[in-house]
Amino acid sequence: MAEATASSIPQTDSHGSPETGYGSRNYRKYILGTLLTVYIFNFIDRTIINILTEPIKESFGVEDWQMGLLGGPAFAILYTFVGIPIARFSEKNHRVWIIAASVALWSLMTVLCGFATSFIALFIFRIGVSIGEAGCSPPANSIIADYFIPAERSTAVSVYALGIPLGGMVAYVFGGFIVGSLDGATIGALLTSWNWMWAVNMLDWQNIEGWRVAFVVVGVPGIIVAIIVKMTVKEPPRGYTDPLEMQNKEQVGFGEVLKILSEKPSYWHVTMGVTVASFVNYGVGQFLVSFLIRTHELSIFDASVKIAMALAVMASIGTYMSGFLADKYAKRFPKALAWIPMLALIGVIPMHVTGYLAESLWLAVPLMMVGQMLLYTYLCPLYAVPSGVVDSRMRATAVAITLFIVNLLGYGLGPPLIGGLSTILNSTFLSGMDPALSLEACKATNLVSTAQAACDTANAKGLQWSMIIFKCLYIWSVFHFYMASRTIQRDMGR
Repeated sequence: MAEATASSIPQTDSHGSPETGYGSRNYRKYILGTLLTVYIFNFIDRTIINILTEPIKESFGVEDWQMGLLGGPAFAILYTFVGIPIARFSEKNHRVWIIAASVALWSLMTVLCGFATSFIALFIFRIGVSIGEAGCSPPANSIIADYFIPAERSTAVSVYALGIPLGGMVAYVFGGFIVGSLDGATIGALLTSWNWMWAVNMLDWQNIEGWRVAFVVVGVPGIIVAIIVKMTVKEPPRGYTDPLEMQNKEQVGFGEVLKILSEKPSYWHVTMGVTVASFVNYGVGQFLVSFLIRTHELSIFDASVKIAMALAVMASIGTYMSGFLADKYAKRFPKALAWIPMLALIGVIPMHVTGYLAESLWLAVPLMMVGQMLLYTYLCPLYAVPSGVVDSRMRATAVAITLFIVNLLGYGLGPPLIGGLSTILNSTFLSGMDPALSLEACKATNLVSTAQAACDTANAKGLQWSMIIFKCLYIWSVFHFYMASRTIQRDMGR
């Protein structure tokens, strides 16, 4: 499709504000669906590591704290630092090209994770995934803001944010199915039956572990998505949905963006509220499947495909409803963007803590499902507020700054800290049950039954209580959303 020209002029109301977004209504739906698909693949490739924690840990002989490093800093550090330069680049350049190239890069790196011959190699390929994914959300949110008028924008970004729970759900389903039901030998047999002998001869499929196959299977389709984005998504005129007086203004520097954001206290409180929520959520999410395996003795298939998928469905409902309700009641409750996650997170704590403590899955899962629906209401403000407190010249940068903070502190610190806490508590519980045992001793394959039972119990309880302690931190996030509610109406011009 041809690129839109900057001379396109929207129809405006008496106040000079656009009455409709760019393009036809059906095409806007297509654009939103395509960007949602991109974000789904973003989170499939990002969160697949969560499902594969236990087999990777066993394959490379590492501890929880090392898996925490793989799930957090390996991804978060360069993701955050590369994100802002890419966002600045996308303020003046073709955003669709940037998104398409980013999808192709992170998909290729995900495939390479399946061929890692050591923990260090896997760590490096995860860094490659992060560099690619840094080019997704800033330009995507800038495009959404140009396609949708402010009255529709909270709903639109909530639909885009569905990529987080939906991507996680697809990752859980495919990762759990592949690791739980398929192995390299099965894939090799299928390829042979399909006469793909070249693929069979290239690799020793008989000895390929299931977690490696999972990385390859979820990574390859992303290349196709990148091609579809470039061929079918039209670059909208920058600032199309802004009031006429805001269009055609000169670009502003990074320092000016920071200055404008510094005058918006609700932006900083929302950013901190989301950061704390992400810190907890990414940390716990890294080990959710491990928790279900260790505490409830589920297989990786049952833990990921059945239970984690159910939680992801509830998370999707919460993500969409938060934006829908914020738009629907914007005039009556202009502070809804802050109130909804504030009230919801208060309810998450008892739901998840009780669910993690419950011995019966029939009680634990419903509690966790309700908690998951309430939890994901924080995703709408993550994108709606940064896009709403600035104009089109700064949206990609504002979103990138937000993601820099959220991912550096939330994603970068959450998984390794909960992994470290789990290792410490594991050792503590173990010494309390049998002072002669140690974490290193538990790795032995010839332990007597009583010692093995003590190791398994300590391993389960250390992670269980780490997750419970982390969940109580949501109260900190509640405070920031409350503070944001005091100025959000003024800061967003509602």
